[in-house]
Amino acid sequence: MNTLFNEDLAGGRVTIDLGALANNWRMLARRAETAATAAVVKGDAYGIGLEPAARALAEAGCKTFFVALADEGLQLRAAVRDAIIYVLDGFLPGGANAFADARLRPVLSSWPEIEEWAAFRREDGRDLKAAIHVDTGMNRLGLTPGESRRLAQNADLLAAIAPELIMSHLACADTPDHPMNGKQLAAFRAVRVLLPDIPASLSNSAGIFLGPDYHFDLVRPGIALYGGEAVAGQPSATRPVATLEARILQVREAKSGDNVGYGATETLGRPSRIAVVGAGYADGYHRRAGSSDARPGARAYLRGHYAPLVGRVSMDLIAIDVTEVPGAERGDWVELFGPNISVDEVARNAETIGYELLTGLGRRYARTYVRP
Repeated sequence: MNTLFNEDLAGGRVTIDLGALANNWRMLARRAETAATAAVVKGDAYGIGLEPAARALAEAGCKTFFVALADEGLQLRAAVRDAIIYVLDGFLPGGANAFADARLRPVLSSWPEIEEWAAFRREDGRDLKAAIHVDTGMNRLGLTPGESRRLAQNADLLAAIAPELIMSHLACADTPDHPMNGKQLAAFRAVRVLLPDIPASLSNSAGIFLGPDYHFDLVRPGIALYGGEAVAGQPSATRPVATLEARILQVREAKSGDNVGYGATETLGRPSRIAVVGAGYADGYHRRAGSSDARPGARAYLRGHYAPLVGRVSMDLIAIDVTEVPGAERGDWVELFGPNISVDEVARNAETIGYELLTGLGRRYARTYVRP
């Protein structure tokens, strides 16, 4: 166990179970069957810490990682020196040499990027690796179908790039019956016919659960590694990795008819015990997760009981109703999400997604890493 920052001085703490992370990767690898299983560790490994997460995944057997930015790739290279590292956002003009020096593999998504990488590779002489990203209908990054055909027909340019991977990204895989999934699969298969000798990757976390037709040669789980829902409306198939807790600063008695929090948005309907907890939206716990007379909010968990939030979440404080929690007192740790309250439950109350809560975990929490 390794703790960063003194939890006795912090209002809240995040406990990160690296054993659960490793087990989640192994489970997803079994689910992917014959396809290799990478790990997406962009966004500081979805908020849990890039370097400790990458080391734990590498020890579990992961060899290929995806980040969004070159700077993340440099951090990852320092942590796992032998990893295969793909940078999803590719490289900016003039940035090829830094990629080459760090053995980072750009994911090439546009024709100018392909031409610049090919020219650099011809001049540099090193055996540099890259991936090709094709757009199959998401209209985000990626070559158009026409550009994919143009590349396949340009043997000299293709040889200059010598891509190690061709990939695309599913837009609606978290909704299994969405017609977009089948359309993208067909479009990706058409590109693969043009480039049959290059390993292929289509599936994100949700794509893994669409079945083997979507797996190809490599799958790229992200949110499922960290215990979040991969398929909308279905409980996560993986274990929670991050547990967020905050401490009770004060327990106070309030009368029926009293208001709680900014804006007086919630009026108590009974005499209540209100616990004030030391975390808030400055720590990444969303303001929208609070409650009002018009709508319920999220809930917390302590001493074996659930306790609803009361009133607005403020910058540093959250109020919860502990009337039904015997013995709740100053200093108690309160689970805001973790094994008893999923991050996705809180996200639904906050009208967002679990990704945003995890990647927004604040810097003021004490962090404890539990090793496998």
